[in-house]
Amino acid sequence: MSEQILKAIEPQPNPNVPPLRPGDVVSVHVKIKEGNRERVQEFKGTVLFTKNAGAGSTFTVRRVASNGIGVERTFLTYSPRIEKVVVERHSKVRRARLFYLRNRTGKSARLKQRF
Repeated sequence: MSEQILKAIEPQPNPNVPPLRPGDVVSVHVKIKEGNRERVQEFKGTVLFTKNAGAGSTFTVRRVASNGIGVERTFLTYSPRIEKVVVERHSKVRRARLFYLRNRTGKSARLKQRF
């Protein structure tokens, strides 16, 4: 009985978020609210890792902003604020969490493309 109640109140997955893997280069379009206006902001970068925890599932995207400063942002997979996620490229990686990319810049931070 309690399992049925939990399933009834659990949010539905966002259909605009495809299955993601570490190393994917993605473009996340997020709704941003500024005052009474709402606009869509794009955040483009590499998926460092995903956390699969039902309604608490998240994925973290890292990009290098101006002056070589790295910016990481964590998104809720089930969030209705995510308008769409576009996977632009898949990369070949051998681990689930790409924290080593934080210490790298330039050519050493590149990942091989997976076809």
